[in-house]
Amino acid sequence: MTTDPLERLRSAAHAAISGDRIVETVRLLAAGPSPRGAERDTATRLAEWAGPLWPALSFRRDDIGASGANLVATSVHEGGARSGELLLYSHLDTSLPGDAARDRWATGIDAPPAPLAVVPEAGILAGFGLGVARAPAAAALAGYTAAAAALLDAGVPHRLTLLLASAGTHASPFAATTESAAPVGVEEYLRTRPRPEAAVVAKCGPPGILYEEPGAAFVRVRLGTGYRPVLARDAAPPEGGLIAHLGEVIAVLERWRAEYAAARAGSGGQIAAEAGIGAVRGGLAAKPDLLPGVVELHLYVVTVPGDDVERIAADIREALEAGLRGGPLDGCAPVVEAREAHPAGVTPPNAAVVRHAAAAWRREHGGPPPPVSGWKGSTDGVVLRGHGVPTVRVGPAVRPDPADPRRDVVELDTLLQFARIYAEIVLRHVVYGEPVLEPSQS
Repeated sequence: MTTDPLERLRSAAHAAISGDRIVETVRLLAAGPSPRGAERDTATRLAEWAGPLWPALSFRRDDIGASGANLVATSVHEGGARSGELLLYSHLDTSLPGDAARDRWATGIDAPPAPLAVVPEAGILAGFGLGVARAPAAAALAGYTAAAAALLDAGVPHRLTLLLASAGTHASPFAATTESAAPVGVEEYLRTRPRPEAAVVAKCGPPGILYEEPGAAFVRVRLGTGYRPVLARDAAPPEGGLIAHLGEVIAVLERWRAEYAAARAGSGGQIAAEAGIGAVRGGLAAKPDLLPGVVELHLYVVTVPGDDVERIAADIREALEAGLRGGPLDGCAPVVEAREAHPAGVTPPNAAVVRHAAAAWRREHGGPPPPVSGWKGSTDGVVLRGHGVPTVRVGPAVRPDPADPRRDVVELDTLLQFARIYAEIVLRHVVYGEPVLEPSQS
């Protein structure tokens, strides 16, 4: 019989991780829409299901804004803990809300996505929103509950929190919609709770662990001109109207984008910069006999440490002024505005939570986590790092459904693997605290 406390706890946690419960969690997450800032029904379903299953743990719904909500689970056993609170984090909202009429402008697909499919004989789940972020959220809940129950049963002091948050996906403030105005759930949580000692972000990503994450910013480029109907297009400033010359603006922005990314390449870290035009707006669809007096281009910019968003906006404006000078758009002075979603953040690779995650990966996969470079995905981990919380991101990989790219496909075995990884990180955090060296038991 082993005397290693981690091994005893690990055995108990692994025995409690159930594929059926992971599938049921995904079903509950997928039982209704969960758009950014409107996750309350989803949080309610999960809390009402999980509370009776794990009565020793506390599950509560924290309402955020008009219709958003965080699901917060806590497990506490006071007295002599070697470590402070560990936060295991994912979010409830999906990248797209799933409304085909709204989403079609991004997806190009008119029909609604098919419902969640669970194929037991193939061991796969396929559905909308699994990548962002229903699949990793389900694995996180499974790993958290298994580890917390094992610690409580063994009487091991600890303080653990699972946060499935509202508004974990990015939305531009320039859209001026209810969705874009929704409070960020993790920010609301951190505003009212003591800062955790460390955090694990359960999100899909690259194969490996991320201790660096890029930031994100939204940029709006606006060009304006005089009011003219289409029948007077020859007299419009510029001739033919703004839309007729929009290609010149896009070409300038694409040249700026290439220079922006190239200037930040080869930093040697895990992350890289990126930028792109994600939306164009102008005119009235109901009145196309009128030339647009204003055209807007909306950019998403992935930033790296040291980037200044106001400087980025100034660089874009200078590029447009130089690139359009002497042409038909010379008189349409561009207005460039930028808003930072989150700055880039870095956790030292020797931080305890990073080492615990690497050890958990090694145990589950039989080798060290693959090195990560050039990663361009920004998520809520940067919020936690911005609050001074050492944070690591690790999660399963999904693949697009060949029949519908809005749907993701993931193996249940993969979700079980990551549930065990999350449980292992939790147990190592509690048992080893802040180790100076990798524990010999690993």
